[in-house]
Amino acid sequence: MLSHFHHFQEALQKREEEGTLRNLRPKSVGIDFYSNDYLGLARSKDLQRLLVQNVSENPQLLSGSTGSRLISGNSSLLIETEEYIGKNHQYESALLFPSGYNANLALFSTLPTRHDSIIVDEQIHRSVHDACKMSHAKKVKFRHNNPEHLEEILKKQSGHCYVAIESLYSMDGDIAPLQEIAKVTEKYNASLIVDEAHAFGVFGYGLVDTLQLQKNVLATVITYGKALGTHGAAIVTNQLIKNYLINFASPFIYTTSAHDFLWLSIQKGYEFLQKNHQLSIELQKNIKIFREQHLQSPSSENSPIQAIIVPDNRQLKLLKETLLENDFLTYAVFSPTVKEGTERLRICIHSFNTEEEIISLTKTIKSFI
Repeated sequence: MLSHFHHFQEALQKREEEGTLRNLRPKSVGIDFYSNDYLGLARSKDLQRLLVQNVSENPQLLSGSTGSRLISGNSSLLIETEEYIGKNHQYESALLFPSGYNANLALFSTLPTRHDSIIVDEQIHRSVHDACKMSHAKKVKFRHNNPEHLEEILKKQSGHCYVAIESLYSMDGDIAPLQEIAKVTEKYNASLIVDEAHAFGVFGYGLVDTLQLQKNVLATVITYGKALGTHGAAIVTNQLIKNYLINFASPFIYTTSAHDFLWLSIQKGYEFLQKNHQLSIELQKNIKIFREQHLQSPSSENSPIQAIIVPDNRQLKLLKETLLENDFLTYAVFSPTVKEGTERLRICIHSFNTEEEIISLTKTIKSFI
């Protein structure tokens, strides 16, 4: 039987030889410059105590939902949380999912028809590309953060167009020109969908909300496993789109709902953010400290994701190992995950990092490159 899968072994062996083989390991101990816990909510003792108190008062929160939301998995707390999210983001409604990956699969595999086009930023998240494979629509890429190229493509399309972007990109750590892209999509009557996974919490409720672009954006995807420190995601949109997804989105229909503790942790996370605005202020201070060390980076100056280009897989691996020996936890992104020659060290800055840690990290990187 295994003889049929020899090409699997060859592919794995090739990655091992290149030093890019992925392995699952226990969480490392060290100074965190690699997690998406930008505001430290995943480690917040105050938030943990609040959640424990709610669970002790209602242990049923920890029980399984027992089914999909269309059968037995829909609870009053879940409905209440969706209404709460929609109101906070100034949209008519929200639809919760167990992950941002599921939310993107639902959106892009369901809304576009075979007569439509999905126009994606070339650096959009893999989940959107996977969703496009499930769709019958045509997919077209436009150059990263380039409204002019997007307009060139929109001019040539027939049928309705959906435009997919992120507000803050996870690889380069750069911010999309949202207002310019919104003007272009509005000009051609295209539907703009914005993934706010890395912007939510870092920039208030995300950049769509900060820039008040709700009327220009059909739907936003908000994920809660990053700055909010929990899990799950919401599609924030109008009631018509929500109703359509409930009826036709396979990733929603055929997924068992999460337990109520997840929905509670999301709602309490929002409340915690509202009362702790200093966390995002502290985060921006730390980003400023990092930027003042003058490491060359393609990332935006106020982004918590700071990429350092190290254009060689072996050199990048050695840098990551050197940092680990000094207790710095960072994440290396090798080709072919990114284009050859653009391999990078992905550094995440947090509100809880100290000035001493940041300066020490940058000195180690400078001594290597």
